[in-house]
Amino acid sequence: MTDFGALEALISQQVIIAMKAHDAERTQTLRLIKNALKNKSIEKRGPLTQVEGEQTLASMIKQRRDSIEQFTNGNRPDLATKEAAEIVIIEEFLPKALDEAGLAKLVAEVLAELEASLGHKPGQKEMGPAMKAVQARLQAAGVRADGKAVSELVKKALVAG
Repeated sequence: MTDFGALEALISQQVIIAMKAHDAERTQTLRLIKNALKNKSIEKRGPLTQVEGEQTLASMIKQRRDSIEQFTNGNRPDLATKEAAEIVIIEEFLPKALDEAGLAKLVAEVLAELEASLGHKPGQKEMGPAMKAVQARLQAAGVRADGKAVSELVKKALVAG
């Protein structure tokens, strides 16, 4: 999906399919996605770009992960399960997530390049530039990764280095 309009059209189409299939949970989640994208577009006062649409969906996933943690701590596995199901549906409309091994490899490559450009091993002070470089590489590759996982891997690599 190179065009954000295509993503919106696909979600609308999926809402209709889910409604015809009498899949209430999927219909509700798809409507949440559609509303979040529309609200972001209104907030921006213009159409969203592909990147902005993906960021909106990624923030929806982050909100649900936080909710799952809260529901699990509050002994509400039923609500945690519902949130997890919503994450699966939202992820259908995002680029493929990079697995941990692939992410670790990418972080190692970026830090090696950073070391070559700095002339010394990057330390904790280079956390910001390292994170920016990793995020840029992820975006260029057309994949995504959880920000928290990226941060932890970069931090671990910088401390080890």
